[in-house]
Formats: sequence, C-alpha cells, structure tokens
Amino acid sequence: MKNERIQQYNGYAVQPWAHRLPDGSFSSNLLLERTDSAHGDCRYRFYSLDYFVSEEQALQHSTRWGRNWVDSRG
Repeated sequence: MKNERIQQYNGYAVQPWAHRLPDGSFSSNLLLERTDSAHGDCRYRFYSLDYFVSEEQALQHSTRWGRNWVDSRG
C-alpha cells in the first residue's frame, strides 16, 4: 500500500508517522530518505520528536520538523 503522507521535498522523501502511547497521546516520528541517486541510499529515522493529543497534530509536527531539518542541511 502506498503511503499518501509521503511528500517530496528538496531531494528527500518526507514520511511522517505517529503512534498512540498508553496514555492516549501520540508520538510524532519521521523517516527521511534521500531521493537523489548521486548521494546514494540515505535514510534518517527520528523517533518521539514530540508528543501530541491528536494523531493529526503529531503528523503535522513531523512534517514541519522534517522540512526544517532538510532546509538546515542545505
């Protein structure tokens, strides 16, 4: 199944995801994959970037965080 949350951004595939914690909050997580073949196969995984009351908030945070990370790398 294709993940519709994957976005292409400045040479990276930005794939946010969230999981529910026992207390009902959501952890925001992120997978970044370099899509430029000249740089080889690069994957970066980030777990528990922050915690939110809704899954949507967690996903939005992961996406913003990932874009900021890409922008700061140049």
